[in-house]
Amino acid sequence: MKKMFRAVPCLAIALGVALAFATAGEAQDRRMSPRGEAATQVGGSVNDEGGYEGGSWVVVTYGRPILRGRDLFGSGDEYGQQFLRGAPLWRVGADQSTRFMTEVDLMFGGERLPAGEYSVFAELTEAEWTLIFSNWGAKDNFREENPDALWGSYGYTPDRDVLRTTMDVDTIMMSADQLTISFMDMTQEGGVFTIWWDDQVATVPFQVAR
Repeated sequence: MKKMFRAVPCLAIALGVALAFATAGEAQDRRMSPRGEAATQVGGSVNDEGGYEGGSWVVVTYGRPILRGRDLFGSGDEYGQQFLRGAPLWRVGADQSTRFMTEVDLMFGGERLPAGEYSVFAELTEAEWTLIFSNWGAKDNFREENPDALWGSYGYTPDRDVLRTTMDVDTIMMSADQLTISFMDMTQEGGVFTIWWDDQVATVPFQVAR
């Protein structure tokens, strides 16, 4: 069952989408789901001169779909099915498969994710989401013929899964018009990987592996 809580200002600020103005010509060429990136560094420290050193990057690149007035998630057996469009699970974005790159081993739910680059998928239910890191590659377009890569999650099979972890999912009293992936409550040891779209916020903590 989805939980309800009142969104706090810091969440809105941390996950807010920066707005940009475009000319009419640029607007015509804009993707329906613009590309986005979330990035952080872990494991480093600030030196006496104020510079940051010794850190490792964690970066997510993804397509950022927009609600456009839709009621996407629904409830019960239909929860999260509207935007799958025949795919077996969610690509956690739009268009090209979402990619997660880490320069250092991370821990999710007591399991180690080795440093590397992965495609990210999610299985959705109202009670919880399952976040999946996979060795499937990402196609540049849906026509590309590559037996080791996918377009979105079409053709996904679990034999290349590297790690699966449970995400808590909450319903909040605020709606994100555009899908937002973010790193929250970060320290040098880790933080919270967060996915927010519409009024659904899914979170999972992670740490630098030791």
